[in-house]
Amino acid sequence: MSYAIIRNENYKMGQLAYVYRHNERKNTNYSNKEINKNNSKKNYSFKNVNTSYQKAFNNLKEQYHLKGQIKTVSNVMCELIITSDKEFFETIGEEETKRYFKMAYNFVANYQNLGEENIISAKVHMDETTPHLHIVFVPVVHKLDKKSGKQINKIACSEFWKGRESYKKLQDSFYKCVCENGFDLERGKNIQAQHLSMEKFKQVTNYENIKYELEHKPIQQIETNNLPMVIEQNKNLIIYTNKLRKHLTKSFKAIEKVEYLQEENCKLQEENKKLKRENNKLNNFIETTFEYVSILFDFSKDRLKRLVRDYFNNYKEGGNKVEREKEK
Repeated sequence: MSYAIIRNENYKMGQLAYVYRHNERKNTNYSNKEINKNNSKKNYSFKNVNTSYQKAFNNLKEQYHLKGQIKTVSNVMCELIITSDKEFFETIGEEETKRYFKMAYNFVANYQNLGEENIISAKVHMDETTPHLHIVFVPVVHKLDKKSGKQINKIACSEFWKGRESYKKLQDSFYKCVCENGFDLERGKNIQAQHLSMEKFKQVTNYENIKYELEHKPIQQIETNNLPMVIEQNKNLIIYTNKLRKHLTKSFKAIEKVEYLQEENCKLQEENKKLKRENNKLNNFIETTFEYVSILFDFSKDRLKRLVRDYFNNYKEGGNKVEREKEK
């Protein structure tokens, strides 16, 4: 049975040039051997981009007055890769394939009220082994400003994909859309592997080794009237199957660990941001206190700071002296 596949990637500003050149086929040569440049003319778009992704992002931000602090470490764009398997597309044919991808494009444009205007590019690649759609968009969330009562449009990847179940929700919603549009597909597997980059996925699943075994060690047809050979082949099949199962078991454990570490890292980053905000508030409060005290007592603020600093240094030195006396 074929599956409805939708997978997300988040990108920082420094990664956009590479994604742009790959998706829009701007490279002369490709390391991906699955790309057949002779078939690139069969690729098509549901939304074209006439400039680089970086410039398109800046233009969009300025045009729609999008809020949000953009830093070097900020995820500024997302990419949804939508596909199934080769057999599915060969079965449904060219027109239904296009309808499948058009359905996916409309789904993304309306998902969480994103808005089609925030989609930068939507490109279908027909020049690889399996057709697939790349949708690159700016993760804009729409919030109501309590003070003004007006809607604020904000670039916030962490809020767009908020919560541990955010990708599960995406798959559930996409599968529902697929069914409603009459495509006979199963829901994508509910494992975290879909949300790793393809390179990471291949690393943790021992992909290349398994692929080699599947391609170079096929199960051979045997003579059914030769019982000893049947028994021997059956043993080899069991050994081979268990070997693949062992690979997959290790892979899923590795995937779960990677996903857990990613989640913990996000939490630590959020905690770090909170601590920085609290630290800034405290520094501002202390600075304001010095300002008011210096005005109130007509005392130099710099001199006051030196007195306070000297006091705490002496206090700290006295505390250390007491500790040393205790140790004696």
